[in-house]
Amino acid sequence: MDEDKQGPPATGAQRPRRMPVVPARSAAQDADAADRAAGVGRAPRARHTPGVGRAARTRRAPDAGQMTGASQTTEAGQAADTDRPVGVIRAAGIKDVAAAASVSLGTVSNVLNRPHLVSPPTRARVERAMAELGFVRNESARALRAGSSRILAYVMLDPSNPFFTDVATGIEQVAATADLSVFLCNSGEDADREARYLDLLLEQRVQGVLITPVDAANERLRTLPALGTPVVLVDRVAGAGEGCSVSVDDVLGGELAVTHLLERGHERIAFVGGPDTLGQVRDRNAGALRALDRAGLPPDRLTVLATGALTVAEGRGAAERLIGLPAGRRPTAVFCANDLVALGLLQVCVRLGVTVPGDCAIVGYDDIDFAAAAAVPLTSVRQPRRLLGRTAAELLLEEAINPAHEHRAVRFTPELVARASTAG
Repeated sequence: MDEDKQGPPATGAQRPRRMPVVPARSAAQDADAADRAAGVGRAPRARHTPGVGRAARTRRAPDAGQMTGASQTTEAGQAADTDRPVGVIRAAGIKDVAAAASVSLGTVSNVLNRPHLVSPPTRARVERAMAELGFVRNESARALRAGSSRILAYVMLDPSNPFFTDVATGIEQVAATADLSVFLCNSGEDADREARYLDLLLEQRVQGVLITPVDAANERLRTLPALGTPVVLVDRVAGAGEGCSVSVDDVLGGELAVTHLLERGHERIAFVGGPDTLGQVRDRNAGALRALDRAGLPPDRLTVLATGALTVAEGRGAAERLIGLPAGRRPTAVFCANDLVALGLLQVCVRLGVTVPGDCAIVGYDDIDFAAAAAVPLTSVRQPRRLLGRTAAELLLEEAINPAHEHRAVRFTPELVARASTAG
């Protein structure tokens, strides 16, 4: 009613209530209101994208400068509303793939996780839909649901040493057959750094940890298995009942090296290596002393030249100290704790005109590929490097999937490979 044509306004309780003016509603708005009242959400209006399945269509972009709440679907099929700038398209999920390929969610899951259960034509259709939609599986979501990732980790002492990279190659060979990835971590022979890596790997829920430890007595090596992350020691021996390990008999290896030098007529022998905090160094030194004892020679016939690390540079430094000794006390043969040290020592001998093996015979350890390729081919104690890695990874996977798994300590026998650096 037009207020100009009314009489005097009513007073008190007789005054009528003024009704608000309601703007006209469209049919679409009325339908939306009805759906909300019924508890049903209407699908957002989408525009067609050529070559993309209907499930992957995105919402119509709002006016410039505004934000839109876009539905983001995870691999598990769960949607979460997130604010996203205009033009950013949400990642396709398995619901999108299933719709585009006209298959069930279970079929998509099988293609991702158990492809052998899906017929080749269906698998090809699903994989084509994944490619068209740009689908990338959400591995973080899968790991969260499963409680562990599809990752193995190898914590090594020194990636610059080919011994450890060869071990890692063996680990990777086994991991590849199980459709797993391998993370390589470098402790740098630093116990604190090693501890930080172990804490991080536990947080990342890796499926298992292989480690050549700085200290095999590290408490974390027992904590991780108790928290559900299996651990296998590589190139070290685990204590009784403390887990699996794969190693080489380093005491025997040291004995083989020095016995070989004794048989070549050397009685003044040097042992070069360190630090002695590394179990491998201690064991190889112990083997050298055992060889002297069996030959009836006193332990002081073994001159120990300690190094700060098992590197080529440390080998060079040891060579300079060795050559600087008085001629009457200078050892005529050297057993090095690894091949890198031996190669550094050999380099200095060649540079300074010290003949090998005439003036100084040299034996290394590990038999890396560079040993045979040296200027004077290097005699070395061979370890089955890739076999160490493969065996360790197999033990780790067995422990991860087999509740009846029993811990084992696998120990391989080293072999001396004689070359020109001792045999002349």
